[in-house]
Amino acid sequence: MLLQQNWVSSRWTWQSLGKSFIFFVLLMLQAADLEARRGHQFVWKTGHWGRCVGDCGSGGTRSRAVWCTHTEGWTSHHANCDQQEKPESQRRCFKVCDWHLELFEWEVSGWGPCVPGGEAGPCVMAQHGLQRRSARCLQKLDRSVVAAEICEHLAPQPPLEQACLVPCPRDCIVTDFSSWSQCGGGCSIRFRHRTRAVIAPPLYGGAPCPNLTESQTCAAAACPLGEEEHTYSLKVGPWGECRVPRREDASLNLGEDSGELSASWLESHKAQHHPHMAQVGYQTRAVSCVRSDGRHAVLSLCIQDAAPLTSKTCVIDKDCETSEWSAWSSCSQTCSWGDLTPGFRSRHRSVRSVAMGSGKLCPELEEKEACSTGGRELKPCPRFSWRTSEWKACQVSLFDQQSPRHHKHAVLCGGGIQTREVYCVQITVEAEMHRMKEVSRPVDGKFCLGPAPSASQLCDLPCPLECTVSAWLAWGPCLPEDCRDRQGRRGFRMRQRHVLVDPVGTLAGCPHLVESIPCEDPMCYEWIVSEGICVADHGKCGPGKHILKTVCKNKKGEEVPYHLCSELPRPDVMACEIPCATDCVLSEWSQWSPCSHSCSSKIAEGSQSRSRSILALPAEGGKACPPDRALQEHRTCNDHPCVHFFWETSPWSSCSEDVLLSALNATISWSGEATCGVGMQTRKVFCVRNGSGHVTPKRCPDSTRPEIMRPCLLPCKKDCIVTPFSEWTRCPTACQPGNATAVKQSRYRIIIQDAANGGQACPDTLYEERECEDIPVCPVYRWKTHRWSHCVLVPESVRQNVLGHNEACGHGLQSRAVTCLTENDEAADVSECMKWAEPMPPLVQDCLVPCKDDCTFTPWSKFTACSFDCESTKTRRRSLTGRSRKRDKCQNTEVYPQVETELCPCEVFTSQPHGNWSDCIIGGGKLELQAGVQSHGGTKECGEGVRLRAIACYDKAGRLVEPSHCSSSGYIEESCTVPCPFDCKLSDWSSWSPCSSSCGTGMKVRSKWLKEKPYNGGRPCPKLDLKNQVYEAVPCYTECNQYSWVVEPWSPCKINSEQNSLHCGEGIQTRKVRCVSTTEDHGGETVPNTLCNKAEIPSEIRKCSLYCPNECAVSDWGPWSTCPQVCDPSTVQTRSRQVLRSPVSRKPCPEDSQMKPCILNQNCFQYQYNLTAWSTCQLNGNATCGRGVRKRLLSCVRSDGETVSARHCEQRRLEKPVETSSECVVQCVVDCRLSAWSAWSQCSQTCGSGGQMVRGRTVLLKAAAEGRPCPAQLSQHRSCPVKPCYSWHLGPWSPCRLQGGQCGDGLQVRNLTCVVHDASVSATSKPVESTLCGELPLKESVLQLPCSVPCPGDCHLTEWSEWSSCELTCIDGRSFETTGRQARSRALIGQPAENTDSCSGQVVETRPCSGGRCYEYLWKTSLWRDSVRTVWCQRSDGINVTGGCALQTKPAEVQHCSPACRKPFSYCTQRGVCGCERGYTEIMRSNGLLDYCMKVPGLEDKKADVKTISGKNKPVNSKMHDIFKGWSIQPFNPDGKLKMWVYGVSASGFLIIALLIFTSFLMCKKSKQHQSTPPQQKPLTLAYDGDIDM
Repeated sequence: MLLQQNWVSSRWTWQSLGKSFIFFVLLMLQAADLEARRGHQFVWKTGHWGRCVGDCGSGGTRSRAVWCTHTEGWTSHHANCDQQEKPESQRRCFKVCDWHLELFEWEVSGWGPCVPGGEAGPCVMAQHGLQRRSARCLQKLDRSVVAAEICEHLAPQPPLEQACLVPCPRDCIVTDFSSWSQCGGGCSIRFRHRTRAVIAPPLYGGAPCPNLTESQTCAAAACPLGEEEHTYSLKVGPWGECRVPRREDASLNLGEDSGELSASWLESHKAQHHPHMAQVGYQTRAVSCVRSDGRHAVLSLCIQDAAPLTSKTCVIDKDCETSEWSAWSSCSQTCSWGDLTPGFRSRHRSVRSVAMGSGKLCPELEEKEACSTGGRELKPCPRFSWRTSEWKACQVSLFDQQSPRHHKHAVLCGGGIQTREVYCVQITVEAEMHRMKEVSRPVDGKFCLGPAPSASQLCDLPCPLECTVSAWLAWGPCLPEDCRDRQGRRGFRMRQRHVLVDPVGTLAGCPHLVESIPCEDPMCYEWIVSEGICVADHGKCGPGKHILKTVCKNKKGEEVPYHLCSELPRPDVMACEIPCATDCVLSEWSQWSPCSHSCSSKIAEGSQSRSRSILALPAEGGKACPPDRALQEHRTCNDHPCVHFFWETSPWSSCSEDVLLSALNATISWSGEATCGVGMQTRKVFCVRNGSGHVTPKRCPDSTRPEIMRPCLLPCKKDCIVTPFSEWTRCPTACQPGNATAVKQSRYRIIIQDAANGGQACPDTLYEERECEDIPVCPVYRWKTHRWSHCVLVPESVRQNVLGHNEACGHGLQSRAVTCLTENDEAADVSECMKWAEPMPPLVQDCLVPCKDDCTFTPWSKFTACSFDCESTKTRRRSLTGRSRKRDKCQNTEVYPQVETELCPCEVFTSQPHGNWSDCIIGGGKLELQAGVQSHGGTKECGEGVRLRAIACYDKAGRLVEPSHCSSSGYIEESCTVPCPFDCKLSDWSSWSPCSSSCGTGMKVRSKWLKEKPYNGGRPCPKLDLKNQVYEAVPCYTECNQYSWVVEPWSPCKINSEQNSLHCGEGIQTRKVRCVSTTEDHGGETVPNTLCNKAEIPSEIRKCSLYCPNECAVSDWGPWSTCPQVCDPSTVQTRSRQVLRSPVSRKPCPEDSQMKPCILNQNCFQYQYNLTAWSTCQLNGNATCGRGVRKRLLSCVRSDGETVSARHCEQRRLEKPVETSSECVVQCVVDCRLSAWSAWSQCSQTCGSGGQMVRGRTVLLKAAAEGRPCPAQLSQHRSCPVKPCYSWHLGPWSPCRLQGGQCGDGLQVRNLTCVVHDASVSATSKPVESTLCGELPLKESVLQLPCSVPCPGDCHLTEWSEWSSCELTCIDGRSFETTGRQARSRALIGQPAENTDSCSGQVVETRPCSGGRCYEYLWKTSLWRDSVRTVWCQRSDGINVTGGCALQTKPAEVQHCSPACRKPFSYCTQRGVCGCERGYTEIMRSNGLLDYCMKVPGLEDKKADVKTISGKNKPVNSKMHDIFKGWSIQPFNPDGKLKMWVYGVSASGFLIIALLIFTSFLMCKKSKQHQSTPPQQKPLTLAYDGDIDM
């Protein structure tokens, strides 16, 4: 059982494990399947690349988004996609930056043709279309194409398509035919023709031009048979191709000179083996005889005298031959800016043989193309950037002070100018690290793009300020030096003042701020006593005591513990007395008067007093009043001596390094750039007695002794920093002639930091120059000419059949070889001489082999020498040779001259001024006036100068020559003056006026006045008033308590004793009132009463009461209580008094209190702060401009408008305005600063008149404020000396030369002459030697043109017609194009008429033109004649044309009416019916046809009889006539039926008649009933009488 159970359990276990294993396997397979399927279900997606960001250049990057998506479209995690296939999200790119704006630009092509679009339909005026163009991004430097995205970053791509209009097709437009040509006389058949010209070519698909020629046979009588009249013309054909002679041609027996000629042919035949020698051949032409009717005739009928030339020698055409191209050179690109700057490469080829005859000229021998490095890594190209030196010190002296005498010894301060050097440096990028590395060597500023930084700026130099201190405070109590030292009995009384304005820029510091006086019995603490109420010892009156309240306080007024005052007796009580009813009553003691002296001396001692008065007299038995002397008390005050002591210090020494601080500096790194550690400053301290000099230090308190040492910051040593020397300026790369002057190169460096604080000084040499080395010298090549060959004639075999040409003589050609040699006479390539040498000598020239009957001569001798006389001549001679000496015809010197005479050149020259005078040039020396030489040193702006006028130099023949023949400089010089500018001059500032107010705020003013007005561009004046003055006003403040009323004590109450025997009761008191100064300097001095406020003067007299015995005695009234700040009539102010003595009787005491309401501006006042306006900007010290301070003052104003002391506002703690001063800037008077004049430019023309040289200067600093303005002239011009211009002048074409024929093919020739002129419009050219013009610019083909003279029966073209007027293409009267067109044509004329159809080839030419106009083309018609009229097209300028008018709108030329209109005065209308002429009306038949024309009455023409032909055929406007013909009364239709309107008129007429009958009946009936005759009524008429109400 157990085994069975185990087995069962094992089985169950295996079954469970198997199921789990199978489930796990299935799960893994599923996971693997999912993993495999996931790889196919998830894919990478990318966004668009973003813009290139980062640093300029190749270091930029561009990014794009990359994400993983499911195939169903939803986004998933990146891990689900294959990481190996993940696309890149970043890529290197070239960042195009703003400075590339100067490097790249869009280039757009012109708009292409307008292509019509949409459905094709009838064209009315124009049809819509589309134009396209292309755009590409170019680099400006070499115009190479780069990626378009570069330009897209800088500017959007220009639009490439635009809508357009295509005008309707326009046919060719031609003029009317000309008149017929003349017919000749005689009986033979002749023809005449007429032509017309094209005035507008066909446009936009219009019809081509029609035939421009019409021909017809002339009407002439027929000639009898065999007696026709004919003329004959010799027709020559064109010259054939130049052919090489054959050997058998050269071996023929040619007679006497056959040996020489055979040799010459063989030599010329061999010449083809020499590459640079022309080969001579021959060419022929055909000759025939043509009859006037175009038929050929026998040649003998045309040849009368000599036979025409049918053969001639020529040069065999040979094209220029060049070698193969050399290999391409390496790419010139040495650095990389990405793909933006391709390099260049070139290749060359040389000339093997030059062109002969009319062969093709040599092509270009050098070829360049753009190239790239082919993936080769290059270092990045250098870039350039502006750099600046440090700013130099602020220079105030650049400003012209108004009064230099005033500032002669003063330190200039305020606004100024500081400058710095601005230069361009090269920056390279290290390719491997993509890191910028700056090379501070300066380079030419043209490499730096963008505007250069400013080289000057305004600055401010602080003005020195003296220390300003306050007034001395009052003397303090006698204090010991140290209250903690109880033993020391030495004491001092001190007074202080404080610094109001700290000193700036001055070596002297502030004066001493503490003064002391030695004193005795110093006390640190004291009892402060306050009295209590007097309490009688017994009863209510009599002697008593004041209970005193005491507090211990220090000298600062602070309460301290009592034990500090234990050394001093503490007062507890003080005796007093309350008057009884019968006692004398006294007032309280007054306050102590001010001390009479501030200190005590042997002569004067300070004192002060106080007093009291008797208020009530005693009764009998009472206590008596004291004597008068007991009513006053005196005491001494300010008993200290007038000698003061104070500490005085010397200025601080300069900051020096201290030994003790060296270690500290070594361990601490100071962050400040301008400091290099800590040093020490020292000074000396002395005790000084005022007015006596130094005393022992014991006389001054040690507690206030100033320090004698303090730490300071050591300034760093600044070494001079200069840039490295710039690169040497380039030496010329082009070769220089061997005798050229030495060329120099230079370099420079710039100071970017000056030395300071003992640093290394700057070097002396900032500019160096040296001569260029290894300048290539131009190679010297020359042409070598070989001997001329024998004169080559046409071979005998060619001319043996021609009459009169059997002899071997006449005109021929001879050739020679030309080779190129070096300077050492070594053979060189021809291309070298073509590049470096003079023009190639001619290879062929004409020659003459004299015939037997010709006269022969020796060659011309050389001309004889010329003398220096301008009238002298030179001659040359020749003589007859051989048989010619015996012939008589050869002796005729008129036909065969043997001596030639020419005038010798005359070295006499005349000059003429040319052009205008130049500007006045100041300080222009001989050297400076040359082109390319820059002015140095200070530039003068005014004074003496020179003005120039160019000259033109002419020889005796009136030909322009080099100006150096007439003047070394080529100018006429004349002194001139540029007036100097005078500035506006003002006086110095006047003194400040007193303050306009004696109390509170006011104004004080100062002024300047005009001394001299400015002129010649001087500094302008500031704005002046009508008195030519300028003012400056600033607010001022005067303390309101500078003067105050001082009163003395009241006198005793004076009773009128005459009325009062008791001497009591009412009386009068007086006192003295005087005005005193309250200022520190004059405190207490009596001043005139006018300086004090009269409204506030205290009373000098008052009523008083001296109470009688036994009466109630009261004290004086106390002060009124204060009203609240807000005045309210419901509130009151009170005052009170005390009862000093009770009455004996029951008589009540007087009132002891009073009150009154608080009324505004009576006894209650409100106060507020008042601000003045801002002052003008006030500068410090000697500054004339720069930073300053503007102020506004604060005053306290009472509600009644009275300005009062500021303490009233301060006591009420009113809020003060925040800002009473602010910084400001006075604009500096800056004169315009200009750069030095640049070098004179090269002449704008290489020769001729009108050339200009210019030099300029730039504004370095613009004028500001009232500164001297910049001159209007920033450039100067002067004319160049007139140099002769040499050019080849083409003469007019000759008539067609046929060389012996009357018609056929020939040549037109023109001459090429070297002329001299001055290049002006009205220049006259004069011929000169050909060598002055250099190489011939034109080939022979331009000097000769084939032409033809038509023979009878030939077709030929007429001469060109005149150019038509300029016509614009217009749509609806508006110009469609900016340029117009002109046309001309040549018609083709042929004879006889039957051959005209085979002649074709008329020619039309067009050209663009400007200034055209729009034309309209309209159909014009003549009057009808027998139903026929002429219709033609006419242009709006009146020219009749063919074409131009729309055929759809062409009026009819023929009218068809059936039956025909034969009635008098009738004609056929456009509707095809007969109508009547003007003045006649149609009378129609019943069938609708015209019966006859009836004359309309009243329309007779008074100027012509209708019966006459002139009246009958008077032209009328047929169009208007046809319009009004529709209004004629015609009751019948053309088919004979009545028209509908006839029935309508009949019915209407019947109704009207019936209505009239019915109305008449009613009227007659009514009249019978009344039987009374009504009054006769006027007929109703409507007429306008001119009234405006009508």
